[in-house]
Amino acid sequence: MNNFIKHLLLLPLVSLAAGLVSAEQVSIKPNQLRLNAQLRLVTEAINEGPLVLIVHGTLAHNGMEIIASLQELLADEELNSLAINLSLGIDDRHGAYDCAVPHQHQHQDASGEIAAWVDWLKAQGVEQILLTGHSRGGSQVAAYSQQADDAIIGQVLIAPMTWSPEYAAKTYQRSYQTSLLEQVKVANAQDKNDWMPAATSFIYCKDAPQVKAASFLSYYQPAQTLNTPDLILDGGLPTVLFAGSEDQVVKDLPQQMQTRQLANLEFIVVDGADHYFRDLYADELVEAMLEWSKSAKIGAGVLVDASGSLGLNHGGLAYGY
Repeated sequence: MNNFIKHLLLLPLVSLAAGLVSAEQVSIKPNQLRLNAQLRLVTEAINEGPLVLIVHGTLAHNGMEIIASLQELLADEELNSLAINLSLGIDDRHGAYDCAVPHQHQHQDASGEIAAWVDWLKAQGVEQILLTGHSRGGSQVAAYSQQADDAIIGQVLIAPMTWSPEYAAKTYQRSYQTSLLEQVKVANAQDKNDWMPAATSFIYCKDAPQVKAASFLSYYQPAQTLNTPDLILDGGLPTVLFAGSEDQVVKDLPQQMQTRQLANLEFIVVDGADHYFRDLYADELVEAMLEWSKSAKIGAGVLVDASGSLGLNHGGLAYGY
């Protein structure tokens, strides 16, 4: 494909001194389900420069505050971005997942959908893609990245999920007053394409009316660990992992990261930030992300603006391994 073909039908939203900022919804249909995403460009064509592909967290969507803020702040730094909606088994899904909708999605579905969007971006002429995932999306990005396409230049994992069978059982019991082990036994007794025999508490959904047995097992008895630190390969993609010092969702992340000393991994704690990096913490996050890309020579420094000046104040950041 001609790398200079213009990406048409973009609606200009904001005009900056650096150039045009435009946004549109794009969709693809790699299989039975249509997938959609929010594409935000600061260049006239999608294939001009690198692009950041962003994946949201559990049962969430690309319009939630942290994702929208990331796209806006990346545009301020003259970087194109694509924030995808994972289908979660729904055709052309938008907005937060309704717990009443039958659950037939699986955690690992995300890898195939990320791959489909990477293929689409490459078909548009994009040559350098930085993957970014928040919360469960960070775990899903890390899982995909173990066999990433050559176009992927690095990954940014923002408050990515941690997981262990013991912790999953403990939190399930506390949240739903039900034994996770017993529910796993029920799921294993079903044909994997069958529904659980009764309403089942599932992820954030208490007494979800319909849950496929295979879906339940993918989240609670996964074939591959969901624990993000265990998914980062030594010598793999350049990786930066961010944690918020006030995060109450993945509280054990800093402790786990103390034992991960990989040459391709940098761990950064943003002091004062919670799980969602709201307000000025989102600015610190993006600035630190760009500084990391410069120091790690991600894509030969292509994520750094033309001036090479980021103006980053390290006062709120604590660097680890």
